[in-house]
Amino acid sequence: MTVQSIVLYMAIGIIAGIASGMFGIGGGFIIIPALVYAAGYSQFTATGTSLAVLLPPIGLAATIEYWRRGHVNFQAAFIIALCMLFASWAGAWFTRKLNGLHLRFGFGIFLTAVGLYIAVSTLRKIRM
Repeated sequence: MTVQSIVLYMAIGIIAGIASGMFGIGGGFIIIPALVYAAGYSQFTATGTSLAVLLPPIGLAATIEYWRRGHVNFQAAFIIALCMLFASWAGAWFTRKLNGLHLRFGFGIFLTAVGLYIAVSTLRKIRM
């Protein structure tokens, strides 16, 4: 591992950490595109690496801070986490059957759709 790659990974981590703490995002919206385009990872390796990254820091640090302020519903979190456990396995299993370019295309469509939804719904509220 080179010094340049360490610095790149540190920058990705800092940006994703700030975005995670502020908006609850990081992996799909920041880490994966950064690993694909800045670090040259395949879509599959970027996704797997992002999943490995997100387990400890987001699961603990940000959750504790939100919990301290009374902004965590543990019952909802448990139900969602339980469903995600099985659904994430199914999603990972399904991607084995995809070409990397198809996966990247689908990821781009997903990011675009979410971005458009957020922009349009916010614009409607601004105009009210």
